[in-house]
Amino acid sequence: MASETYVHDGSSFNEATQIYVNVGGTFKEVDEGYANVSGTYKLVFSAFTATSFVTLSPGTGSFAVPANANAIHIQSAVGAGGGAVRGADYDKAGGESSGAGGGSGAYVSDKVFSISDSETMSYAVGSGGSAGNGSHLNAIASAGTSTTLSGSSTGTLFTLNGGGGSRGTGGGAQGPLRTNVAGTAGSGTVATGLTTGIFKDSDGTNKNINTLSGGPTSSFNDNGDGVIGQNNGNCGGDNCKINGSNGGSSFNGNIAGGAGGNVNARTNGSAGTRGSGGGGGGGQLSGGGNTLGGAGGNGEIVYRFLKVR
Repeated sequence: MASETYVHDGSSFNEATQIYVNVGGTFKEVDEGYANVSGTYKLVFSAFTATSFVTLSPGTGSFAVPANANAIHIQSAVGAGGGAVRGADYDKAGGESSGAGGGSGAYVSDKVFSISDSETMSYAVGSGGSAGNGSHLNAIASAGTSTTLSGSSTGTLFTLNGGGGSRGTGGGAQGPLRTNVAGTAGSGTVATGLTTGIFKDSDGTNKNINTLSGGPTSSFNDNGDGVIGQNNGNCGGDNCKINGSNGGSSFNGNIAGGAGGNVNARTNGSAGTRGSGGGGGGGQLSGGGNTLGGAGGNGEIVYRFLKVR
């Protein structure tokens, strides 16, 4: 751990934020300064401070690691959520159908990965799956797409697969009732992160990376798979009422999935957010009909650069 370095300006001591040395007649900034303490050189100065957070929206692209950074702090990253299908109503088929919820994507929360100075990082941020609002007797929603990050030198840091879309298939106007299947959970593959080390935060204080817990799960060095959507199935009896099913929550239950549609309020299933699944539509409104399903939530990556020592 580097101690603060102070210089006297003629009247008081002030902490140094930049140090320069003369190399062949040209002054160059010092990245790190060391002092000999009883025969051992110890780090006493580090110029690099943590950068501001950047949020990446759905799409693909790349960005460069700044000079002197050696780590990337992923505050949050998640694969996109799956969409959900509408509910279904029938003509004397002996029941009605709830739209099953979409699954959520795999996630990362407050992990720090080693990277190489000035390498290029490539990313893809997933888009939420579309709702399945075609035929209410045979409805299929789309899966969310994956969120990935890799470095030109360090390789793949994570692949966070999106949640699956729900289905409601095989129904007929007078029966049979359709088969409802919830959206599947997205799985993830994540590289090993750093678990300890000191960095200078943007406020100028030195911190251990294991104190980082501002991400969605409030836990350092956390990652995991998504969860499946809920599935209320079918209710029994003609003109029975059944609400839509909720979408799968993301970030280990910290971000709720889209809410299922309510038949009494005549509301549609709502869309997921931040990688959660869409909510399914309800079956059998008063006077007949059903409500629609919601789309899955988009993926995301929120990151900043550090120099960890």
